[in-house]
Amino acid sequence: MNIEPTILDAVNKWLTPAFDAKTQEEVNELMTTAPKELEDSFYKDLEFGTGGMRGVMGVGDNRINKYTLGKNTQGLSNYLHEVFPNQEIKVVIAYDCRHNSDTLAKIVADVFSANGIKVYLFSELRPTPELSFALKHLKCQCGIVLTASHNPPEYNGYKVYWQDGGQIVPPEDAAIINAIEKLNYDQIKFAAQDNLIEYINTEIDNAFIKSSIENASFNTPQSAKDELEIVFTSLHGTSIKSIPAVLETAGYKNVHIVPEQAEPNGDFPTVKSPNPEEPEALTMALALAEKTNADIVVGTDPDCDRLGVAVRNNDGKMILLNGNQTMVLMTSFLLKEWKKAGKLNGKQFVGSTIVSTPMIMELASSYGVECKVGLTGFKWIAKMIKDFPELEFIGGGEESFGFMVGDAVRDKDAVAATLLICEVAAQAKAKGSSVYQELQQLYVENGFYKEYLVSLTKKGMEGLQEINQMMVDLRENPMKEINGQRVIMVEDYQSSTALNLLTQEVSDLTFPKSNVLIYYTEDGSKICARPSGTEPKIKFYISVNAAIENVSEITEAEAFLDQKIASIISEMQLK
Repeated sequence: MNIEPTILDAVNKWLTPAFDAKTQEEVNELMTTAPKELEDSFYKDLEFGTGGMRGVMGVGDNRINKYTLGKNTQGLSNYLHEVFPNQEIKVVIAYDCRHNSDTLAKIVADVFSANGIKVYLFSELRPTPELSFALKHLKCQCGIVLTASHNPPEYNGYKVYWQDGGQIVPPEDAAIINAIEKLNYDQIKFAAQDNLIEYINTEIDNAFIKSSIENASFNTPQSAKDELEIVFTSLHGTSIKSIPAVLETAGYKNVHIVPEQAEPNGDFPTVKSPNPEEPEALTMALALAEKTNADIVVGTDPDCDRLGVAVRNNDGKMILLNGNQTMVLMTSFLLKEWKKAGKLNGKQFVGSTIVSTPMIMELASSYGVECKVGLTGFKWIAKMIKDFPELEFIGGGEESFGFMVGDAVRDKDAVAATLLICEVAAQAKAKGSSVYQELQQLYVENGFYKEYLVSLTKKGMEGLQEINQMMVDLRENPMKEINGQRVIMVEDYQSSTALNLLTQEVSDLTFPKSNVLIYYTEDGSKICARPSGTEPKIKFYISVNAAIENVSEITEAEAFLDQKIASIISEMQLK
């Protein structure tokens, strides 16, 4: 195999004294035994996406390793000194259960300390939302979490949080990336100042647990909590450190933990994917639910920012809810509780994203509450809180199984969200209803919305080219009709324009630029195309809806919407 000159140049840099002998040996071995892997390891620099930087661990510019993360941290250190001159700069670092997370976290801490920055480093793995909380609690300017969320075991990642507790957004993100790109690897300071590294643990844990309960508890009677049977699985991840303690302290005693998945393990041995968005991930939890006659199942991803939920339908069968359904249920519950407490006065808002269900806007409107919609990723919902200080943030969610309750944590938070959905379930059961029946009633009141996600994996350099070409085709040859319905609007977030196909009028989109296209049809259907920022995938989000007048119409309406989704997938060849 011939190696392209640009890739060979990148490889040769990693064979210089800036890199240790072990790294150089690994590069040489790839050159002789795995040229295809060598190409994938060096053909581009690993980039920041919607959820920070994620990648396969190994040597090379397109891999997660001590040098790519060291370079990130050195650039970030330089930027922190630039924007916070003559101040004590403090950062906090957390990490998840993945292989090498603890080692990489210590390397990141070393580089910060080598640059004269005070570091708080969790002594063991902790949930990502606790990092966001700790950043504000300790009054740090910046935070880092080492995680690859729900990606496969060979991945790891690096998320950067700013002083408000949210992930970096414009203008900080571009400025930090610019500071990183200016650097060569030989400029990384790895020599730690150990006196600047302080290990943290139970004091922060206790404050985080207390805050989670304060934010997500809503006067549920103890008798209702006593009646609720819960199954919980951490899927081998970090949530085992917080969620059982939060539920117990909040008064939920009947919590059955899946024992085979309770031990943190970066191999995730009992699941194909540690992603609660995947039904298979909750197989063991659902089996335990049948044994214990549980009312609700909750499973979280490795870094504990997403949660999957299963509840019993009207026939008593456990069914998995999708992220749109859980966010609608939790948002409705919050709005109802805020209204009951007399706290709604027109100065509140809820948050969502452009790829999430439009039903959330109908729901917010019914309470006279504004729904602010941002780009994909919770950093944009966190930014809303910062951008609109005159408004109170109630809660927010996105279709990818994330939810945030209040503003103590500025990222999706499966700890508080788990407690919140248990509050929903306990109160529903106490009044002779169920989570499923509550959802059905919301469909009657706000319209029956159904969403479906098609995710196409395209790995490697060729896969990236294929994804790029798909987006080019959708832009340059926009569909005029989908499933017999005219396309009436195309929103292009890369050009920040919305084209009305009926009038040919072009209007501006007031969002940061992003590689996203959304088609709207005359029957209210919505199809969004978006390359993933953290995985080699292109995603198509389909939303359809129908009006119903009572619960008895749901079965027929669902069959109609399922057929509509299937027709859209077939016509757009999303297979």
